[in-house]
Amino acid sequence: MTAAKPRVQNVIQRHGRRGPQYDARETPETRPHDGACTLVPGRARIRNVDLTSAQAQFEPEPGWLNTASYGLPPTSAWTELQTALGTWRRGVLPWEMTGDSTARARSAFARIVGVPEHDVTIGAQVSQLLGPMAAALPEGSTVLVPQEEFTSMLFPWLAQSMRQVDVRTVPAAELAKHITDDVDMVAFSLVQSASGEVADADAIVAAAAETGAMTVVDLTQAAGWLPLDASRFDATVTGAYKWLLSPRGSAFMTTTPGLRDRLTPNQAGWFAGEDVHSSYYGPPLRLARDARRLDISPAWFSWVGTAPALELIEQVGVETIYQHDLALANRFCAALGHETGDSAIVSIDVAPDAAERLDTAGVRTAVRDGRVRASFHLYTTDDDVDLALEVLTR
Repeated sequence: MTAAKPRVQNVIQRHGRRGPQYDARETPETRPHDGACTLVPGRARIRNVDLTSAQAQFEPEPGWLNTASYGLPPTSAWTELQTALGTWRRGVLPWEMTGDSTARARSAFARIVGVPEHDVTIGAQVSQLLGPMAAALPEGSTVLVPQEEFTSMLFPWLAQSMRQVDVRTVPAAELAKHITDDVDMVAFSLVQSASGEVADADAIVAAAAETGAMTVVDLTQAAGWLPLDASRFDATVTGAYKWLLSPRGSAFMTTTPGLRDRLTPNQAGWFAGEDVHSSYYGPPLRLARDARRLDISPAWFSWVGTAPALELIEQVGVETIYQHDLALANRFCAALGHETGDSAIVSIDVAPDAAERLDTAGVRTAVRDGRVRASFHLYTTDDDVDLALEVLTR
């Protein structure tokens, strides 16, 4: 690597933080979105669903403490999905209008993470969404990543090694202090999968701003329980099947206009077209002007379940969910003599047979990095926590 290597910003640079890209006269009704698929007026904007009412939409067996692996669907999502599956089975599925679910989901997600809807791209998985960004890195770029990072956030950068992209790994807790002038991109999870550690986003963003490094953040273990503002980062990616309670196969990316203008939409298909249903056949290239240009065609049924799930998250309110999740996580920690923390994911050292005993008792957790990982969400109750504590304190 030479001192004169090109900075990433020369190719993927900032052009200011997110702002409207459309004429101010445009309205949600006239602004281009998912082709002929329209938003459901007012549906996603219902507010003030209390936590007790929301919990009544779930039917977990007692002892589910594993949302960090996958979230559970509310009745609203389950019902919409079963209805859609039924129409598919009978051959009466209006598939074109499944895009309405995608539009609803995009809109709800944008509000949950605090960005304009036209800055949101939809996809299937985190690594798939990161691919164009990794491919756009100039040769000789340097990417800084936590060494504990989940590989979907690590492998896309490591895969660029044949182009002499240098990937440095350091402990997650030390990320900010390793952002030096030669670092072009900082890629990290806001909440670490294995440990539940919440990144010091303030320090990381400040250090990146000082050196001119881009920030790319995985929100998969954060969005849905942790109040956050995705507009602070140059890009974010989120798998929706955990804390956003969605079927596996739906994911989101947010990007600044300046960044995505420099990404080649090499996975573009008809759904990335400015007018989706006029983009089935033939040239010329006619991609959407906004973040939809990076969309891939949605897996119908994943998005049918995602829209109502996100709408419920929004209706309850992430701040309310945060307070609930954190209270349960910290009660769990305190009862076991562990320090309380700031995460809905708890990683603890326990007896060697603890995971097996938990499983036998019907408490579903996970083992990550040799430790039991428990995770708490809006459907978790005191009884679930007590069931786990009964096993672990015998």
